[in-house]
Amino acid sequence: MDDERLVERAGTGDAGAVSRLFASYQASIYRYAVHMCGRDAGDDIVQETFLTVMRQPGRYEPARGPVVAYLLGIARHLALKRLMSRTAEALLDGPDAEDEASDPDQETVLDTLTRAETIEAVRAAVQSLPPLYREVVILCELQEMDYAAAAAVVQCPIGTIRSRLHRAKALLLAKLAAVQPADIRRMGT
Repeated sequence: MDDERLVERAGTGDAGAVSRLFASYQASIYRYAVHMCGRDAGDDIVQETFLTVMRQPGRYEPARGPVVAYLLGIARHLALKRLMSRTAEALLDGPDAEDEASDPDQETVLDTLTRAETIEAVRAAVQSLPPLYREVVILCELQEMDYAAAAAVVQCPIGTIRSRLHRAKALLLAKLAAVQPADIRRMGT
């Protein structure tokens, strides 16, 4: 049974179809959610994504993109909702709450960074990007989606994906240059 049919059947409450969809796409949705919102949100967003498929049957339109784009679109909506909620909470909590959450590893100098620390610095830099830029990095670079599939998830033109990705990479290089000037320059060439 193809993925389109599985989505259709999942909308009717077919547990087998939901199970097969989950097995196929859970990992991608989880990775996306973790990169967008952190580990604590990963499982919740995966669960809510598949519950949405079951609660809102008939919403998938094959002409708009593949099933993975549809599922990641649902996950995107849930992640953005969670991020907006966090932003509102941070505004209510004041500036001190944000300072407590900062990552002290970002201040480590180039000569003392190990490979694991470098990876953590890149992850932190990606996490610090504004959501519009973070999501294109996650979709195109980490999920290895092509521009068309990412555009289907984000529901915008391919050119917008390209420009956001270009801007995101520039922001990442600037953020990482402050942490490790020599290594980042080598990566950018």
